[in-house]
Amino acid sequence: MLYYLIQYLESVFEPPGFQVIDYITVRAALAAITALLIALFAGRSIIRWLGHKQLGEQVREGIHAGVVDHTHKQGTPSMGGLIILISVLGATLLWGAVAEVYVWLIMLATAWMGAFGFADDYIKVVKRDKSGLPARIKLIGQISLGLLVGSVLYFHPQFSDIRTLTYLPFVADETLNYDVLRHFVDGVDLGWVIYIPVVIFILTALSNAVNLTDGLDGLAAGVTGIVAVGLTALAYIAGNAIFSDFLNEMLLPGAGELTVFAAALAASCFGFLWYNGYPATVFMGDTGALSLGAAVGTLTLMIHKELLLPLLCAVFFWETLSVILQTSWFKYTRKRTGVGKRLFKMAPIHHHYEAKGWHEAKIVLRFWLITAITVIATLLVLRIR
Repeated sequence: MLYYLIQYLESVFEPPGFQVIDYITVRAALAAITALLIALFAGRSIIRWLGHKQLGEQVREGIHAGVVDHTHKQGTPSMGGLIILISVLGATLLWGAVAEVYVWLIMLATAWMGAFGFADDYIKVVKRDKSGLPARIKLIGQISLGLLVGSVLYFHPQFSDIRTLTYLPFVADETLNYDVLRHFVDGVDLGWVIYIPVVIFILTALSNAVNLTDGLDGLAAGVTGIVAVGLTALAYIAGNAIFSDFLNEMLLPGAGELTVFAAALAASCFGFLWYNGYPATVFMGDTGALSLGAAVGTLTLMIHKELLLPLLCAVFFWETLSVILQTSWFKYTRKRTGVGKRLFKMAPIHHHYEAKGWHEAKIVLRFWLITAITVIATLLVLRIR
């Protein structure tokens, strides 16, 4: 809103210096600073309120061979994802061009899954029901968000020329087109038959992946913050004619506005780490994990870089894959031998290293470093054609 107010004042009174607000880089920096300050200062009050209401984490007790004990975290305030939501949405509302479809859609997607995550946390923490929101309700939320985002990206007039195109790594002047069914029936556009399910899959997978990663102090927030830095660069390149031409990328008019949101997202995560880093004084809960996954997934889809997700979000990918491999191998060996065997001591993979005796802080730091490397590698891919 401040963006529009300053634009109005600049057009009416023409004060010197107000013109800088038109630069996306300036507003992205202001959004990042705003989000960081909100997370730091509002976060303290939110954590104090959560503690006063005794809205703490309920940790499963019991420790035996190969299982990690987290009972020392019992009672730590949860639902801290509210800090991230308030800071990222507040900063974007102030400095983003919220009337643009890119901006209001990414804000809606983040708030959408944040609401489902909040409902899950509320049931677990306030109602003291460890089962939380039924899995089918979460799935409904993820599928409905995918339908919404996919429909807007496909049917909105602003995306008519690029709706089913996506960046194809390592190939010069080439894109992948999901629209293979476009002329399957004469006169009927069926490209959405493939595209929208792809969107649903990506958003569901990423929101669940961040949720799985949120098992150690600062892990999910730090990894997402670093990924968001990479997305800030990718969004700026996508909306900038000079950089897009230099890197031989698709130019997406209006996508540069996502830079403001991505910068605010990164700063919100880093601000949250002030309280969530080891030893954590607050956990993000599903409120934060589901909304962060939705934000990263929607951002990637809107700049048409979804094929880079396995590299950009390598830690999230490996966390999810470890659970799939662990579960599949256990079921297979139990069916073949009658005794289920495990590939890892525990899954997701961060608990495997914890069960091996690695300190929690060491695991988190190394996963951050891996993410930084994969984000840099993702940006380098743009030059490898």
